[in-house]
Amino acid sequence: MIMQPQLEKAFAQRQALKIISGLTNFDISNVSAIVQAAQAGGATFVDIAASPDLVRHVRTLIDLPICVSAVDAELLAEAVKAGADLVEIGNFDAFYAQGRRFEAPEVLELTQKTRALLPDITLCVTVPHILALDEQVALAERLVEAGANLIQTEGGTSTRPTHPGTLGLIEKAAPTLAAAYSISRAVSVPVLCASGLSTVTAPMAITAGASGVGVGSAINQLNDPVAMVAAVRSLVEALQASSVQVNV
Repeated sequence: MIMQPQLEKAFAQRQALKIISGLTNFDISNVSAIVQAAQAGGATFVDIAASPDLVRHVRTLIDLPICVSAVDAELLAEAVKAGADLVEIGNFDAFYAQGRRFEAPEVLELTQKTRALLPDITLCVTVPHILALDEQVALAERLVEAGANLIQTEGGTSTRPTHPGTLGLIEKAAPTLAAAYSISRAVSVPVLCASGLSTVTAPMAITAGASGVGVGSAINQLNDPVAMVAAVRSLVEALQASSVQVNV
C-alpha cells in the first residue's frame, strides 16, 4: 500500500484535515458545495458516501483525494472502481440514532473483509466510541494488525455539552480527544481525530497525539458556500499553528 504523497506529507506534518460530507448524504448539490469549499479552503482530503456515481461526480469538481465511507466492504470496493483514492470503515454516527451498535468483533471482521477485497488501498477504520477506552485501544491495535493504515476516533456527536461557548466545545470534543490520546500512544499508524471538533478543539487533537482531524458538522451544516470556505480555512490555520507548537 502506497499512500498518496500529499496525504502522507500532511499526516507526517500533523496537519491533515478531512472534510466529511456524511455517510448517508447523497444530495449531489450539498456534497458538491462541501467538497468545493474543502478544496478552496485548503483541506487535505474529503470524505463522502460510498456511491460510485457520487465519486465520479466529485472527481469532476476537485483534485483532492477522495475518501469513501461505508460499513460494507463491497460498497467500498465499488466506489474504488469508480475512482475513490482511499476508504474508511466508519462514520458510525449515522447509525447510533437508529439504535445500531458496532462492537469490536464486527469492526474487525469488516476490516479483514475490506482488506481482502482491497489489498492495495489506503484503509482507515473508525474505532467506535461506545467501547470503553481500554477496549478502543485494544481494538485499534488489532485493526492495525489486520491491515488498517489509519485509525479514526469518534465520540463528539453523542455528547451533550452542559456549558455554552468555548467550554461547551471542549466538553463536546472530550471523548474523541481522550481516544486520540490513548490510541495514538498504542499504534504505529497515524490517528485521525474526528466527531464534534471545531477550531477551538482541533488543535487540542494534535496536542493529544493525532496526526490530523476529520470535521463534518462544523462545515456541512453551513448553508453559505462562502462561510464554508472560511470555516475550512480557519481549521487549516488552527492546525498549522498547533503543529508548529507541537513540533518545536
